[in-house]
Amino acid sequence: MSSELPSVEIKFTDEFKRRLRTLSKKYRQIQSDVQPVIEQLQAGEFVGDQIPGTSYTVFKVRVRNSDIQKGKSAGYRLIYQLESPTSIILEW
Repeated sequence: MSSELPSVEIKFTDEFKRRLRTLSKKYRQIQSDVQPVIEQLQAGEFVGDQIPGTSYTVFKVRVRNSDIQKGKSAGYRLIYQLESPTSIILEW
């Protein structure tokens, strides 16, 4: 019997993919900046602040932009919806 938790399935909206592709032309490190957050989500760690007033469980997390030398406030905002405990939809 394994004590390992099943990984969480991450789904990407078409808008997320499109914006990531567009931003990667200007910010070359965006994929490596976002990857640790995606790995945390896959491990079942729900990071960020829950957005109140929505009928869904939606979180916002700030991601540092390593292409500019400023803090997280000048970085990216990653929005994701908790579809179920084992499924997340990444939005932008």
